[in-house]
Amino acid sequence: MTDRPIFMPTTSAAMSASDKKKIQAEVAATRQRAEQGNASAQVNLGVMYKNGLSVPQDYVEAVAWWRKAADQGHATAQANLGEMYTLGLGVPQDDAEAVSLFRLAADQGHRDGQFNLGVKYDIGIGVPPDGVEAVAWYRQAADQGHATAQYLLGLIYSRGRGVPRDDVEAARWYRKAADQGDATSQSSLGSMYGTGQGVPQDCVEAHKWHNLAASHFTSDEQEQDLVANAYALVDADARDALAKQMTPAQLADAQQRASEWQAAFDARQK
Repeated sequence: MTDRPIFMPTTSAAMSASDKKKIQAEVAATRQRAEQGNASAQVNLGVMYKNGLSVPQDYVEAVAWWRKAADQGHATAQANLGEMYTLGLGVPQDDAEAVSLFRLAADQGHRDGQFNLGVKYDIGIGVPPDGVEAVAWYRQAADQGHATAQYLLGLIYSRGRGVPRDDVEAARWYRKAADQGDATSQSSLGSMYGTGQGVPQDCVEAHKWHNLAASHFTSDEQEQDLVANAYALVDADARDALAKQMTPAQLADAQQRASEWQAAFDARQK
């Protein structure tokens, strides 16, 4: 049986008594399976404690349950524990231990483990810096659809860091991440189309991608990310500067392409 996380905060004022009973029963069932040694249940119980979902937030308890699952070879538990050791949450901060755990997960093909191991090699934390190793692990994660790994491969190829510089390859990886909605990759791809770097110069495609990147701006105080908003404003400026150089037909084409891309992306998320 596959356990699923119970994503329900304990403080929801709108929750009915019957909903509370249902959640409590699901938590109890997950805990029972975890105590019986079910690794998936142990992982889910750890997620609940880590994020305060249906139980009080408790990093130490999250680590305890993930460790039980990790000891059974559960790759997600190993990757999650690696993040806790990286951040020093519920355990003393220990990059060497984090690397060991990420490697265990990565060797099982866990894409987050592969990505995080790549980061460690890229920065040289917990291991000596090694650009070749970083690229190798990023590539494995990227091949499994990890958007940030795809973006970083694009950045690495655009700068020739650990690999020969290759703008065509950079654009290829940026596009993969951009097509997953990664704003930074959308911005980078827009810039490449604007200058003809790694792709044919195309003001319509440049406008489209800068427009999509700019759309990540949010004014919602509950969700806004000041750094992300700052980048979005830069893309809005780049988009508007391009618009001044485009014919009305080109501008309409660019806006249509962005609208169609967004509609297709939204449909894929359903």
